[in-house]
Amino acid sequence: MSMHGAPSLARSPIARLRSPTSEPELTAMRAAAWHRQGVVVIPIDEITDPWLRQAITNEANRRWGRRNGENSHGR
Repeated sequence: MSMHGAPSLARSPIARLRSPTSEPELTAMRAAAWHRQGVVVIPIDEITDPWLRQAITNEANRRWGRRNGENSHGR
């Protein structure tokens, strides 16, 4: 209940509840990021080549630091 003359609470789209994003929706967002912005989103565990996975992990660590909970000895 609000008092007369008191400012109303701000409405925000952030406050709206939304169901978790489905896997097909995530795939569509990844494709759109690639096509529109040249950004690649590949979960690191989906990269099967060990050398390539490590190279990408090294670059991500260099740019943004290690992930929380990541061990320092390989996978």
